[in-house]
Amino acid sequence: MAISMYQASVPVLVRGLGNLSAILKKAAAYAEAKKIEPRVLLDARLAPDMLPLTRQIQIASDSAKGCGARLAAVDVPKYEDNEASFDELQARIAKTIAFLNSLKAEQIDGSEDREVTIPTRDQPMKFKGLPFLLGFVLPNFFFHVTTAYAILRHNGLDIGKMDYLGKP
Repeated sequence: MAISMYQASVPVLVRGLGNLSAILKKAAAYAEAKKIEPRVLLDARLAPDMLPLTRQIQIASDSAKGCGARLAAVDVPKYEDNEASFDELQARIAKTIAFLNSLKAEQIDGSEDREVTIPTRDQPMKFKGLPFLLGFVLPNFFFHVTTAYAILRHNGLDIGKMDYLGKP
């Protein structure tokens, strides 16, 4: 049985974002219950040279929407990266999930050899669709989701592996 580019991308990214959303909901409730100013968690980082929680979530969102758009050969939605609260991060995740869910399998299936270009500060990165998905997007997406999880866990949030994995 073959797996399609759509199956390997959109549902995986949507699930990861949904799990991240559930973790953020727990983080907001934790901050409220413990009387922690939300900015403390939103600005938290694992190490001084790592990006804070807010930026981890923005990058996970960017990875997901950029993947879907590039594989479907549509414009990547642009977000302002100005989220400053749990509610605003939840709205960003919901917007990203809605975008991904708007993409049809027919737009993405067959994109294994599609030329994908990612602009960078130096020079554009070029990929074929399958290596882009498997070797760049998914590792990058899960790095940032995992880092967001770890930041919150490190700051006392009672979450575990099943929060990260979500319900099947």
